[in-house]
Amino acid sequence: MGKGVVKFAGNPVTLKGNEIKAGAKAENFKAVKQDLSEFDFYRDTEGKVKVISIAPSIDTRVCSIQTSYFNEEATKLSDDVEIVTITVDLPFAQKRFCGAEGIENIQVVSDHKDLDFGEKYGFIIHEFRLLSRGLVVVDKENIIKYVEYVEEVGNEPDYEKALVEVRKLI
Repeated sequence: MGKGVVKFAGNPVTLKGNEIKAGAKAENFKAVKQDLSEFDFYRDTEGKVKVISIAPSIDTRVCSIQTSYFNEEATKLSDDVEIVTITVDLPFAQKRFCGAEGIENIQVVSDHKDLDFGEKYGFIIHEFRLLSRGLVVVDKENIIKYVEYVEEVGNEPDYEKALVEVRKLI
């Protein structure tokens, strides 16, 4: 589904950045790991099927559910799958959250510094400088296979639809 009208707490918001579509090449992006080192999408997920799980903040109920869901799913999928959760939370908050919630099977990275991911993938909520909620599935050759921009940011994404796409690729 394309960007369309995205709502935050029932109110329309403006998504900035380039809308992406299935079939396009996934752009490389940089983010910040929890130890403050650089996350490089191509380098750190090379040779893997990738699930990018996008959320506004891990400190909210739905974002926490989404992150925990993928942490659990990661144990059921092939080692050829890399799940990356990206938010604009500071790496310190992400590290605290992951430690408290036992998130250890996925990478959780921050787009707070440059919004590089948000800009290249079209997920920046202009009004709040947060990322909108969504999912992106990318194959081993960095071709986008599935994109979901969740219409209401407070709702969970369609996990199963994304995982069907992942299973086709492994």
